[in-house]
Amino acid sequence: MASTMKPLDYFALHPVFRLEDFTAAHQAGEGLKPDSSLAAVKQHIRAGNLLRIRRKVYAVVPRGQTPDSMAVDPYVIASNLAPDAVVAYHGALQFHGKAHSLTRRLPFLTATKSKPFVFRGTEFVPVPVPPPLRALPDLGGGVVAKPRDGATVRVTTLERTMVDVLDAPRHGGGWEEIWRSLESVEFFDLDAVTDYAFKLKSAVTVAKVGFYLEQHREELMVEDRHLDRLRERAPRRPMYLERGKREPGKLLSRWDLVVPERILNRSWAEVT
Repeated sequence: MASTMKPLDYFALHPVFRLEDFTAAHQAGEGLKPDSSLAAVKQHIRAGNLLRIRRKVYAVVPRGQTPDSMAVDPYVIASNLAPDAVVAYHGALQFHGKAHSLTRRLPFLTATKSKPFVFRGTEFVPVPVPPPLRALPDLGGGVVAKPRDGATVRVTTLERTMVDVLDAPRHGGGWEEIWRSLESVEFFDLDAVTDYAFKLKSAVTVAKVGFYLEQHREELMVEDRHLDRLRERAPRRPMYLERGKREPGKLLSRWDLVVPERILNRSWAEVT
């Protein structure tokens, strides 16, 4: 018979946790009432040992600190906002140290229903998993677990992040931010980039990835085989770079993609 994990033992291993995870560990043994875990959490909140972040999500207060004074890592929080939560898009760029600009907006992927909320100035924004990925293992792959602040953060790889921000630029901070951020990455596994791009089942996204790699061919050591694979699945008629925005630009016939001149020429690089 499994033994019940004592609350303080669980807290020592989980700086931020969800109530359902604590309950599963706390009630692994026998003899506990169903509501005993919630009662234990409430007791420790009153004692100043726990900080309530949002409904059913809590942070452990380190020894010698108070709930008001303690710092809570936002990436650890994001990873605990849903059972499948994954730091993604611009949040992943920031986590990996590749974001051009730092923001207090942290997108995370989840297939569960979740509402955005603000905690200590950081806005946590749930982004639904794209439909083609919902039935795939690990939300489509390209997800890694990284240690941080005594906890584990689930975050998208730089390869998946590249494709994700090109697919949904509103979660990447806009085109200039996306370009400047991605250009700070010295290496991508281009086979992984291509394989993941196909999983989204979007010809436009494939074309955007192909265009970006072609524009940065020398820096990223892009080979013809990478571009050829992508070109096979590019659109068969002209499409705009961003859904819902018919921004004028130049038609790149090899990708059937209309790209605004400011992005094509990276005009922001001319400003000093």
